[in-house]
Amino acid sequence: MVVDGFFVAGTVVCLVSTVLCVGAAILRQPPNDVTILAVAAVELFLLVYLVAGIIRQAGGDPVAGEVWEFWGYLLTALLIPVGAFWWAILERSRWSNLVLGAVGATIFVMLFRMEQIWHGVVPA
Repeated sequence: MVVDGFFVAGTVVCLVSTVLCVGAAILRQPPNDVTILAVAAVELFLLVYLVAGIIRQAGGDPVAGEVWEFWGYLLTALLIPVGAFWWAILERSRWSNLVLGAVGATIFVMLFRMEQIWHGVVPA
């Protein structure tokens, strides 16, 4: 798999978000500004990734795999942090931080798959 800057940046953002949110859950804290902003950082990264994907594809860097699959993953990934945010706001328990922590791990897996689709690598 070709590793590009977007994948590395996404990995770092997702890892930091997951560590902060799971750490807050371990410390038995309810969702707070730090955990909410950590998930917001993941969403911001995904928005930048969306714009960059549009620019890359319009600039002639084609998606090697199925185009609909790549964009489906990306649009779904954009919804996951929003859903977790609402969960955390509506249920202010420490367990909501685990839901927020799952966002980073889930988005990392989806980002890994999106990079495979973009570069045409068949998953094993």
